[in-house]
Amino acid sequence: MANHKSALKRIRSTEKRRVRNRYQHKTTRNAIKALRDLTDKKEAQEMLLSVTSMIDKLAKKNIIHNNKAGNLKSKLTKHVNSL
Repeated sequence: MANHKSALKRIRSTEKRRVRNRYQHKTTRNAIKALRDLTDKKEAQEMLLSVTSMIDKLAKKNIIHNNKAGNLKSKLTKHVNSL
């Protein structure tokens, strides 16, 4: 267990951040799955904008790697265009 006040605070803040990151990551994954299940092109194009934004935010906060974000956006865009 931590002995210093700053270490205790670091533990608390790290846990808050971890929970928030997990929530955002899981929400984005669910949105990606929902986008892949859509069959209507117009609806998929609208949803693609919000999902792309979510992916960019994850990459900006280093929750996912920049290259993974690029790959996801590329594959999702290809999928939407093929509908």
